[in-house]
Amino acid sequence: MSKITVQNTEIAVISFREHDYICLTDIAKHKSDEPNVVIGNWMRNRNTLEYLGLWEMLYNPDFKPLEFEGFRKQAGLNAFTLSPSKWIKTTDAKGITVKSGHY
Repeated sequence: MSKITVQNTEIAVISFREHDYICLTDIAKHKSDEPNVVIGNWMRNRNTLEYLGLWEMLYNPDFKPLEFEGFRKQAGLNAFTLSPSKWIKTTDAKGITVKSGHY
């Protein structure tokens, strides 16, 4: 695992399945002491979901676009919640991965 520094914040770069991923938790810690809340709010945002969905459609042949449409229609509504785990499980997303524990 390597690290990069952005605005005086160290962010882990994790290699998984021959690809590099940046640690969203490290980025969210820069904003709040509750990074899971920050990530959850980020995942609720319509712009975030549209970006993630477009990325998956371009680079992931296993992506489930119909499930994505359901999320996209709900994005931004007060009652809508979405975790990275639910996104991955429901849409078969590959652009985000979840690792429990420290890194």
